[in-house]
Amino acid sequence: MHRKIIFNMNVLDRLSALRGLMKTHGLAAYVVPGNDPHASEYMASHWCEMQWLSGFSGEAGTMVVTLDKALLWTDSRYYLQAGIELKDSTIELMRESDIDCPKIVDWLSENVQGLVGVNPEMFSVNDFAEWKEQVELKSIDLIKGLWTENRPAIPQDKLYPYAADFAGETVESKLARIREQLAKKKSDAMIISALDEIAWLLNIRGNDVEYNPVVISYVVLEADKCTLFVNPEKIDTVAQNYLDFNNITVQPYEAVFDYIRSLSGTVFYDGARVNEALYEAIPEGCKKINQKSVILIDKAKKNAVELEGERIAMRQDAVALTRFFKWLEEEAFANGQTQTEWSLMEKLHEYRLMGENFVEESFGTIAGYLGNGAIVHYAATQDNCATVKPEGMLLLDSGGQYLDGTTDITRTVWLGGRIPQQAKLDYTYVLKGHIALQTVRFPRGTRGNQLDALAKQFMWEAGITYGHGTGHGVGHFLGCHEGPQNVRTDNNPTALEVGHIISDEPGIYRTDKWGIRTENLITVIPAKQTKATTTEDEWLTFETLTLCFYDTNLIEMSLMTPDEIDWLNAYHVRVYKEIAPLLNADEAKYLARKCAAIELE
Repeated sequence: MHRKIIFNMNVLDRLSALRGLMKTHGLAAYVVPGNDPHASEYMASHWCEMQWLSGFSGEAGTMVVTLDKALLWTDSRYYLQAGIELKDSTIELMRESDIDCPKIVDWLSENVQGLVGVNPEMFSVNDFAEWKEQVELKSIDLIKGLWTENRPAIPQDKLYPYAADFAGETVESKLARIREQLAKKKSDAMIISALDEIAWLLNIRGNDVEYNPVVISYVVLEADKCTLFVNPEKIDTVAQNYLDFNNITVQPYEAVFDYIRSLSGTVFYDGARVNEALYEAIPEGCKKINQKSVILIDKAKKNAVELEGERIAMRQDAVALTRFFKWLEEEAFANGQTQTEWSLMEKLHEYRLMGENFVEESFGTIAGYLGNGAIVHYAATQDNCATVKPEGMLLLDSGGQYLDGTTDITRTVWLGGRIPQQAKLDYTYVLKGHIALQTVRFPRGTRGNQLDALAKQFMWEAGITYGHGTGHGVGHFLGCHEGPQNVRTDNNPTALEVGHIISDEPGIYRTDKWGIRTENLITVIPAKQTKATTTEDEWLTFETLTLCFYDTNLIEMSLMTPDEIDWLNAYHVRVYKEIAPLLNADEAKYLARKCAAIELE
């Protein structure tokens, strides 16, 4: 994400000021997570407190500040980036993906004696409860008093209705279905704070968070009413008429706490997504049910209209990518033109803008040239980016938000010159794992972590691995990352179900040389029964949604099997068949070359 945060003090000054406040309030430590009050992965700049305090711009991280230490926990996607950005900051990098890295709360328990300050709006109910068992917590917001200059305001862009023609279901139908599930749990009210859940439930969208078409708001859903807590300035006449039509009452954003204090009966909430401050507002007399959000579960299973919309969006995206790669290969460096990672990002954006129903990118494009591609979540800026030459490796990870759906695709291409044998081996290990995952057949009830090794098996044989997840859930014109399903080593109890969309993105990263990642979006579908099936279990497989060619020049053919070659050729036939009619003649000829069949040598 390319955040616009202005630092009015340097890191050392900010840490010193924070420690001064800690002493005033008798705190031995203060924790600043990379969260907002809505448990968002991507958030409005107003809440980027961890980034403001540390100078680290990655999306994931948690700061711990004591009176004599400062530490930042982040995962393997950001190790290289954090190493660069934290230099000379006195902040110690804690590599949380490493086996021997302690959990934050364990480190606090062993190294801090005294009160630990936290802002309860930035902690989920579950995390707060877990920490409270090991350390003495004090609820207090110290950053608010420090970050007063140049702090971005909470966005106030207008919200807008999202047509049922795109959503595939009316608000009336969704509210009735969720209320029915709450009634089965004998709940009188549900607190909803996750922005994507609110957008999905009410069929509304907005522009409050970069790359995520959501509206900063809360919802309390009851048997006879639905109340949306949002700044009234965000609602124009069209939006008000829409909300009135659907019997959705509006109250100011900040009024949610007083409203929750007035509730009675049984209150349902997801303790992983509702913050501690909201929980503390629930009256003591209320019975509380803390379970995984029923909206989160339903939202992940895309309906037929949503899936067809995703297919439409994929075709639009494929047209943009085909035009971009044609330009990159044939025009970008002609007549001595100079290109940078930033100029490539801008050009791809130009092509996406031509697509029907395109709204914005689904995340900040990663254009990693040579060694920058090894930084998993690399973010070039206009002032800090590499010059790209017609030689070497380029990793391009990008996506689009279309009214029809959300895309996310990574392709790694060779721009020219002799291809090192190691590069071909790495690319092929990744490609083989990528194919293995999206072609697997598995029984109903299988979890993503049970499939993770399929994508890694070939690189494991070569003694290589990667630290990031293999696959994440994807929203429908919502967050590019969504749960509860995923494919990674963590033991996620969520089984893969028909309608789930996940990414398939194994990778290999060699510091200062190159990064190689290949990513498609795939969706779970029923698998055809075979004659060999001996049980009554329902079998599932994946449909590949993404439509874009691979750089076959990078394939080490001696490592490929006939089945893998057949799959690749069939995929390229499909890509050409679906995308060529949307291109002009020259573009179609280019695509035909890129989709040409390959054979084992």
